[in-house]
Formats: sequence, C-alpha cells, structure tokens
Amino acid sequence: MLNALALYRRCIAASIRAQLAYPTSFALMTLGAFLITIIDFVGVWALFHRFGHIGGWGLGDVALFYGLVCVIFAIADAITRGFDVFGPSFVKTGNFDRLLLRPRSTVLQLMAYELRLTRVGRLAQGALVFGLGLTMTHYHWTLGAAAILAFATAGGVALFTGLLVMQATLAFWTVEGLEVANVLTYGGQTAAQYPMNVYAPWFRDLLIFGVPIGCVTYLPMLAAMGRADPLGSPAWVGPIAPAAGFLFLGVALFTWRFGIARYASSGA
Repeated sequence: MLNALALYRRCIAASIRAQLAYPTSFALMTLGAFLITIIDFVGVWALFHRFGHIGGWGLGDVALFYGLVCVIFAIADAITRGFDVFGPSFVKTGNFDRLLLRPRSTVLQLMAYELRLTRVGRLAQGALVFGLGLTMTHYHWTLGAAAILAFATAGGVALFTGLLVMQATLAFWTVEGLEVANVLTYGGQTAAQYPMNVYAPWFRDLLIFGVPIGCVTYLPMLAAMGRADPLGSPAWVGPIAPAAGFLFLGVALFTWRFGIARYASSGA
C-alpha cells in the first residue's frame, strides 16, 4: 500500500513538472478555466437579480451550494483524467492491454495518468463564490460546521470519481466513451448548485437516492448552516450523508472489476 502511494506521488510529481514546463500556457489555461466558470455564476446572479428568492433561498445561500460543488468537482475532475479519456485513449487504441501487464492496480495507473493542474482555476472560482456566500449570509459557522463541509468535500470527490469510473467502465462494451454519461457528471454538478427543494420530486429523489449528489452537497450544507430541511429530513442525516459518496465509489470500483473480467482487447 505504501509502495503504491509512493508510486502515485512520483507519477503526479512528473505530471506537475510537465505542465509547469510551459508556464505561460499553464497560466493562460488556468485563467481561462477561471473566467469561463465565473461566467456561470454571473448567470445565477442574473436569475436572483430578477426574481429575488427562489424556493425560499437567496443568492447568498445558493452561492454556498454553488461554491461547494464547484470545489468538489474541480478536485474530482483534476485527479480522474485517466478515466475521463479511457475509451478513446486506452480501450480503442489497445493501450489498456499494457496496463494489465504491469504489476500494479489499473485504478492506480489511471489515477496517476495525469493530474490536471489547470483545474485550479475552477477550484479558485468555487472557493471565491463560496467566500462571497459567507459574506452575504449570517449563519453561525463553527468548527463542527467546517468538519461537516470537509467531510462533504471528501465524500463529493469520491462520488464524482465513482461516476467517472462508471463512465469509463462502459467503454469495455462501447469502446468509445458515451457522452450521455456527462448527464450525470457535468449535469449532476450543475444540478447540485441549487438546493434540492427547488426541483420536481422525481428529480430530487434521483439526486438523493439514485445518484446521491444531494447527499454530498445539499444535506451536509444544511447541517453546516444549522438550517432545517424543507423536505423534512431529520437533522442527524446531514452530518453523515456524505458517506454515501464513499459507498457509491465502492460500487463503481466493483463494477470496474466486473468490466475488466469481461474485457476483450480492441486495439489495432
């Protein structure tokens, strides 16, 4: 285990050095990621500027949800590049066969494929919006609330990593990655930017009980705010809800092993 972590650190260090070898390109791409994503929040601001409140929530409240999920997704997107490009870069080309021959876990090798350092722009945008939400609201923030949000961040990264692992697993049968899977990754990230009670019952049930995105954003954020859930969930659920993200990742990794067992090389 320690040897595997050491190997992962060395691969990530090499990836970082490679990206920083062209500092101007790195800076421009990071700035571009920041500016593109900040435009998304401008749209949210325009919505609240027009309507004031939505479902009992103000702009400051939504800024907290928005910032949290953006930070979560930025981290998950940065560390899962290998799974994101798995279909075209590994299955279609046959490069996955070489990963299978190496005496290391395929999950470790794909996680170490590349650390997308430019995602720091998206992360900075999420942190900035979250900070804006803190200044606009007047909740009583405590160390307990900070611990809940830290757990939510870890659980959220696990959840979105699981989604990308499942997306990659589909490539064992489809060869190319399916863009429809982005409905759950990028679409789920967008949906989690708003409180769950603003959605139709079937949709929020999907985001809480199906793909538990609400368990790593909405419920723990309510607990951190010290605010009752408009949907009626018990107060004790919020602090432990992010554990659903780790359970989802466990299911995704089990599915991954199932896919590997049925893999047939498709490379040229």
